[in-house]
Amino acid sequence: MKRNPIHAATVLVCILAAPAAFAQTTVQIYGVVDTSLSYLTNVDAAGHAVTKMNSVTGELPSRIGFRGMEDLGNGLQAFFVLENGLSLDTGMTGQGNRLFGRAANVGLKGAWGTLTLGRQQNMTYIAPQKADVLGPSLFALGSIDPYLPNARSDNAIGYMGNFGPVVIGATYSLGRDASNAGGPPATNCAGEVPGNAQACRQYTGLVGYETKAWGVNTSYDRMHGNTGAAGGLTGSGNTDTRMTLNGYAMLGATKIGAGVIDRDTKAAAGRTESDLYYLGASYPFGAFVVDGQWAKRVIRHAEADATMLVARLTYALSKRTYVYTGVGRMANDGTSAVPLDASGSVGTGKTQNGFMAGLRHHF
Repeated sequence: MKRNPIHAATVLVCILAAPAAFAQTTVQIYGVVDTSLSYLTNVDAAGHAVTKMNSVTGELPSRIGFRGMEDLGNGLQAFFVLENGLSLDTGMTGQGNRLFGRAANVGLKGAWGTLTLGRQQNMTYIAPQKADVLGPSLFALGSIDPYLPNARSDNAIGYMGNFGPVVIGATYSLGRDASNAGGPPATNCAGEVPGNAQACRQYTGLVGYETKAWGVNTSYDRMHGNTGAAGGLTGSGNTDTRMTLNGYAMLGATKIGAGVIDRDTKAAAGRTESDLYYLGASYPFGAFVVDGQWAKRVIRHAEADATMLVARLTYALSKRTYVYTGVGRMANDGTSAVPLDASGSVGTGKTQNGFMAGLRHHF
């Protein structure tokens, strides 16, 4: 009897592939596309106004991601995350022109927690997520402290553990930021310098107690500098340290969130100490969600305070598509020049008012 060589080869491939089929990785493609238009006053010393399409964020930063998981048995899983940030107004990549600037990591997950290797969100990013009702929106805490929505670490080892209501997390980076493209997500501090163990190192930690009804956590974040690094951290002895205390409570359907961020920067030009306080509330009704937040930054030993008030309304057209609008006001005192929108500008000491409206889709 003649044997068909094509049939025989097909059978062989199926036999060889059979064991792999049981351990196949499940891969998900996901993303958010979000952009908005805004109108802002006092964008310069002359008091001019501007209308623009926003590149950094609307209500949520735009991104496309790939997430995979493999079940290794006995409750152990392997996973990876590759997530690209992008600007919808131009189509350019974000996070310092990185291909996967929002996340690029691989790890293991079990009953003991999650171990992650690669570029990842650190504890300063994770700590306020339940207390900060506005998140990474255009008018939000990221305008006052641009590091907050960009708190990711290159070359990092991370751990997160949830043990009932207790949450514990930490990251350690051997070189916190390898991009020199500029801006908050690209501060040119790749690290891993022979003979200098502190160069561009970063370590963050978190401990908290969180339930559906209420929660509180605290985090610590210290980053070291090196030659050429941004923010005045031009030596490994220069540091930027943040400590946060965050809390939230549910009053029926209403969430109340509050926190404080203490920052101590020891840069080449000197030391700067500041505190950022915030209080907000979020209330869903029908297909709507209304959010409001007050925030104030106080710089010690300087006349440079900034106070922000924001209100936002979101309407769900479906489970995946949303429209939203927001208004805000940033009052700058003395030498302060904090813009209301995360990537904008404002005249020194001027109060800026703004309006935004946008469209967001999830896939």
